[in-house]
Amino acid sequence: MRNLEALLSVALDLTTSLGAEDRYRRLLEAVRQVVPCDAACLMRYDDGVLVPLAAHGLAPEVLGRTFCARAHPRLDILCHAEAPVRFRPDTDLPDPFDGLLASDATSLAHVHACLGCPLRVEGALIGLLTADALDPRAFEGVDEATLSWLGALAGAAVRTSQLIDALEHSAERLGLVADDLRRAAERERGAGLLGTSPPMQKLRDEIALVGPSDLTVLITGETGAGKELVARAVHAASARRGEPLLHVNCAALPESVAESELFGHVRGAFTGAEQNRPGKLEVADGGTLFLDEIGELPLSLQPKLLRALQEGEVQRVGADRSLRVDVRVLAATNRDIEKEVAEGRFRADLFHRLNVYRLAVPPLRDRRSDIPLLAGHFCDAARARLGVGPVRLTPAARALLQRGAWPGNVRELENTVFRMVLQASRGVPRGAPVVVEPDHLGSGLPGAAAAASGRGERGGGEEKAQAIAAAPLHEQVDAFQRELIRKAVAQHDGNWAAAARSLGMHRSNLHHLAKRLGLR
Repeated sequence: MRNLEALLSVALDLTTSLGAEDRYRRLLEAVRQVVPCDAACLMRYDDGVLVPLAAHGLAPEVLGRTFCARAHPRLDILCHAEAPVRFRPDTDLPDPFDGLLASDATSLAHVHACLGCPLRVEGALIGLLTADALDPRAFEGVDEATLSWLGALAGAAVRTSQLIDALEHSAERLGLVADDLRRAAERERGAGLLGTSPPMQKLRDEIALVGPSDLTVLITGETGAGKELVARAVHAASARRGEPLLHVNCAALPESVAESELFGHVRGAFTGAEQNRPGKLEVADGGTLFLDEIGELPLSLQPKLLRALQEGEVQRVGADRSLRVDVRVLAATNRDIEKEVAEGRFRADLFHRLNVYRLAVPPLRDRRSDIPLLAGHFCDAARARLGVGPVRLTPAARALLQRGAWPGNVRELENTVFRMVLQASRGVPRGAPVVVEPDHLGSGLPGAAAAASGRGERGGGEEKAQAIAAAPLHEQVDAFQRELIRKAVAQHDGNWAAAARSLGMHRSNLHHLAKRLGLR
């Protein structure tokens, strides 16, 4: 009866006006009632790549990652299956979520119960639903018919969310889509913006509000906070999304060519002008122009830009007539633009013309809860770019990243994670797991680097010990084992057989343990 009630709740949700996130969350709640699992994940299939939509019992960075089906045997089997698949508890196939279980990062490397359902609509694969349990016999009481019904309903739920997303695109110009549906669809697409913290949710809501309005937007924020991503999200939420979004970095434009770059020129207007050339404002006609670092625009060009914004007209250098253009302008700056106006370095009239609607991008220090998700996304990107195996962040490394000052914001976090993954991959065989620990940081984390690397007043050992002590017991045990193995191997000049004898272990057992701990 309990299983039937859970399945009924999924069916009823198909007829309910829910956002994508709420629909997926309620679906996983129903899965947990039907299947006694410790972890579950709902994924969307997109041309060989699986994108997590919702997860239970897994580390927070899972939602920032993607999984290539062919790189994970279990996922590949599920993608080609027509019905639910139960994997033998003692199978040799690696679990794609090994190291990502929230309660015990190493459990899925051992014998455990695992099953998955391919989600198909009219024969086409649209996603997967997976479940894992630490008890190898946990799924013995779940019958095949129940799993089939659950898979069918889950597929219908994902398909319903996709159709709502498509409806939002086609009906937006007619005003038939409610604002809450638009925001839910925008969160699902993400538009490159990652994060679920309150500041990011507020920013997404603001983008959903101003995006369709066609107003000029001024985007402010610190260096590396993601102002360009916000501009892309505003464009994607507008009726102009089918037209080009052109990007101009005003700081990179020499004053001698800035006017031609923005407004174009006619043949013979100046030395080297051998043919007519349209400017960015003209090329972006019908679309959106993003003026990055607008505070660096030369004062001499500001009146001409003001006229283009007010009158919708541009005049090429050397031309005797103006051209009408229909362009939405988005501008961004990391400067205190009001101070620039007060000190005469930026025209007040242009500032007020640009500052119709302002979007403030929060610095990373104000949304620290997003750091695990961002770090997981960057670990996944580093894995692909560096060609290494699965990347795992230890809780101590994750805690260290969350304590960083991050003056360079998300861009600095990305660079730091890539550097740590590269350091952690040193000596690791191709395809083997790469375990990122605080030691791999070096001196690259402002504000936390001194404590983490041993260069601060308190010393790196004390800070690392505190981070490890705050981790779950199994993580502390793993850290202790890694340190013992490292010391033993170092004492015997890299001779693993001698190190195994000194530790009272068989050589093959030491190799297996070192591989699981990411040391081989």
